[in-house]
Amino acid sequence: MNPGRPANEDAHGMSAAGGGARRSASVGLDISQWKYLSGEAREPQMHAIVTVRADGTENGGAASPVLAQVLAVDCSSSMGYPQEKLRAAHQAAVAALRMLPDGTPFAVVRGADSASVVYPATETMVRADARHRAEAERAVHRLIAGGGTCIGSWLDLSRRLLAEADAPIGHVLLLTDGKNEHDELMPLSDVLEACAGRFVCDAWGIGDGWDGRELLGVTSRLHGRASSVREEAALAREYEQLMRRLLAKSIPELVISVTPMAGAEVRYLKQVFPTEVELDPVGTGGEATRRFVTRAWGDETRRYQLCLSADPVGRPRGEDLQLAVVSLDVPGGEAVEVTPPLPCLVHWTDDDALSGHSDIHVEHFEQHQRLGEAVAAATDAHRNGERDLAQRHLGTAVRLAHAIGADQSLGRLEQLVEIDDPAAGRVRLRPGVAAVDFEHLITASSHSTYGPASGSADTMIGGGPDAATARCSACDGRVPAAARFCPLCGHGLSGRP
Repeated sequence: MNPGRPANEDAHGMSAAGGGARRSASVGLDISQWKYLSGEAREPQMHAIVTVRADGTENGGAASPVLAQVLAVDCSSSMGYPQEKLRAAHQAAVAALRMLPDGTPFAVVRGADSASVVYPATETMVRADARHRAEAERAVHRLIAGGGTCIGSWLDLSRRLLAEADAPIGHVLLLTDGKNEHDELMPLSDVLEACAGRFVCDAWGIGDGWDGRELLGVTSRLHGRASSVREEAALAREYEQLMRRLLAKSIPELVISVTPMAGAEVRYLKQVFPTEVELDPVGTGGEATRRFVTRAWGDETRRYQLCLSADPVGRPRGEDLQLAVVSLDVPGGEAVEVTPPLPCLVHWTDDDALSGHSDIHVEHFEQHQRLGEAVAAATDAHRNGERDLAQRHLGTAVRLAHAIGADQSLGRLEQLVEIDDPAAGRVRLRPGVAAVDFEHLITASSHSTYGPASGSADTMIGGGPDAATARCSACDGRVPAAARFCPLCGHGLSGRP
């Protein structure tokens, strides 16, 4: 399988649901790592990027609906000021309703300091047809603003609705303009624990009062993505695009299993592309194998960072050893062709020149994580009125985005700062920057870029110097091993071609 795909690859896949025969579905696997570890390290860890790609998953020939949809619309008092927000929410919900294929179970939930079903009349989902869609549209247009915000209650009601739906993929599309100000009524952390693994949730911020990290906490736990709109009029179009991607999904679950060898242990597996998603192992039962469930696949590529602890004591040096085996499984997916398991290797060495390198793909995503941390720190500083500190953190974010080639991130950062020198991170905070500008930046920063261009097959597992990074002697940053200059500080790297 070729792991490459352009940097603007879509998070939810590319194919729209439609007629015609369905292609044979397949799921492939690749591992990118730098296999050399120091035999003298105190607590050695092996990091690798696991790439999973699904193809041929179009739902055009499905005999029954794959998706069950809940539209959760914020109707708290703040949605009425200005009125354009609630009007945009009406239009977006109607746009989503009109795209639901006949037979799709759906419901519309009104969210405030409590949650209620506004369509249908009972807490039981109905199947989409011309009559039900028209009735639901009228119910949406009758929604009025009033009350507070308790997101936990919205998700809990959605969970109960979806539990009764006869569809493999449950999805909640949540819209809010505010913070979760009534958490004591139904704590969000408890609700997320109850909802995890039961459905996927995408969340959207609108207006200027929502909390980006709060939305990311929801979507990361529920395998979705957080987004936002700056102009209310854009919301309906965004909902249409999201629904088009959702309706192309046909694999409800895909399990990634990691089986460590003796002396190794799985520290974590986390999704790093196209968005950052928490993954907790399920059903370990005391066994060494760790199973991670991922939800709702269409034709798409996702990447995961795997971390394994390893013990060099008693292990031979100077040869490739199997550290773990990574495999894929599609529960109930007999018609899906799955790539055979792949090994994650380790090569214990006393050569500091080898063990000092790192995989270039691993480093890319770790840099992207640091970029997100810099954005979060800038947001906190701006909230506290520390503009100079916010500017310094944004400068760090610009430097990191420039170093990893994250042009879209640079474009978003440029809306907050004037960039004098991206390589050095010299920036000036623009006058008039508002708190909501940082919230938009936080949600956007959770959408990672693809990463460096993929090498050949022999650089993907264990590979040569083109698959690695080394330390810059001037700034101590990680740079491509074959680079002539450090992209972080511009320092010339002697001895490089």
